[in-house]
Amino acid sequence: MTLLGKALTLATAALITLAASPHGAQAQAQTQVPKTIRIVVPFPGGGPTDVTARVLGEQIGKQHGISFVIENRLGGGGLIATEAVARAEPDGGTLLIVAAGVLINPLLKKTNYDPLTSFAPLCLLVRSPHYIVVNKDSPIRSFADFLATARAKPGELTFATVGPATGPHIAFETLKRRANADITFVPYNGTSTSINAVMGGHVSVAMGDFRDVYGALQGGTLRGLATTGASRLEQLPDIPTVAEQGFPGFEAESWFGIMAPAATPKDTVTQLDAWFQEALQNAEVRSKLVNAGVFPTGRCGADFVAHLRHQNEEFAKIIREANIQAQ
Repeated sequence: MTLLGKALTLATAALITLAASPHGAQAQAQTQVPKTIRIVVPFPGGGPTDVTARVLGEQIGKQHGISFVIENRLGGGGLIATEAVARAEPDGGTLLIVAAGVLINPLLKKTNYDPLTSFAPLCLLVRSPHYIVVNKDSPIRSFADFLATARAKPGELTFATVGPATGPHIAFETLKRRANADITFVPYNGTSTSINAVMGGHVSVAMGDFRDVYGALQGGTLRGLATTGASRLEQLPDIPTVAEQGFPGFEAESWFGIMAPAATPKDTVTQLDAWFQEALQNAEVRSKLVNAGVFPTGRCGADFVAHLRHQNEEFAKIIREANIQAQ
């Protein structure tokens, strides 16, 4: 065989091997992530979701040479942004920051997406436990006092959260049912207004995320009765969980995750998962997120899918039992 013939034979063999290999040309093409990625955030700039997207985007960009564009797309309680990303090109170039509303909205109204099938879940990024608080001058001194008062005076205690039809509202309804207590729900159009209401003595009790109440708890203008998180936070070690005060297994937190459109190639999803997990392990990133009032989790892939399915089931149950309506 001539040298030319040998060269052609070797080249043909190499092409056949590449085509047959799972790491061949097609697979390599699938793992190509766009050099510019748009993260759509359905919340205003400067909030915890926006900070989470920017901090993680900056870190991944530095490590992997990707440019991230953060787009704050508001409207429809998150529906406009969510439906837009569900329709986006599934190439890994458009991602969506999600919170509990991505599950709640379709349970209350017609939407042009299904939260469990219209997206490829990447990672549950961060969480923020709720805190049940009262005014510093309230006669309610503890979580046990709160429940005892609620049971002794049915319907008299008022409980404020952002709402209605929000994650904190559903957490309140869940607790109310497990405690078998008649407590009047008072919705506010923002967490800060609900916290101001309890500080001003306009409602008996309120519930807000860690970032919403930490300063007032440290300053002594609020008293913490319980956290709805799975465990106590080291930042507020003296405030016990609801679970350890007679309600084992009780857990309700705000959380933010990130998703891609459903048809995004599996290899691209895997690559993005790995990048976000890597970024969440970075000490500087973790510090920035905690300073923003959210706590890194990094539950990705199947673990995030299981979280979404469990939350969807729990939300559907409480929405039905409490007859929560869309507003």
